[in-house]
Amino acid sequence: MITTGPILIFDGVCILCSRLVKFVIRRDRSAKITFAQLQSPAGQSLLQRFDLRADDIDTVVYITGQKLHLKSSAILCLLKDMGGIWSLFYGFIIIPEFIRDYFYNLIARNRYRIFGKTESCMMPDPDIEKRFFS
Repeated sequence: MITTGPILIFDGVCILCSRLVKFVIRRDRSAKITFAQLQSPAGQSLLQRFDLRADDIDTVVYITGQKLHLKSSAILCLLKDMGGIWSLFYGFIIIPEFIRDYFYNLIARNRYRIFGKTESCMMPDPDIEKRFFS
């Protein structure tokens, strides 16, 4: 699998994660960000490059080049790469990671209870399907 741009790996059954993907798709007008579901073979393969297993991940994963970003850093790097006004949120990177990740972890641990979970992974619409690794 050859990847050229930034990749967001997300939990395909998490409603909050699926909403994040839809948010990015609507605002990433240059379509440079691609996606892989954590549960997909492509998602598993991408994680293996960094010696990670899907069972060990309770976060979105953002890959830029050869660098892996997790938790709040993944979200902030994603927003920066989206450009425009969203890149201003990258300024929160100055907050120490342990503080940012504390709040991230609160949401991540409770995401299914608060936002819900689907029985199957999100299926992309045909017009955006090319942005998803399967």
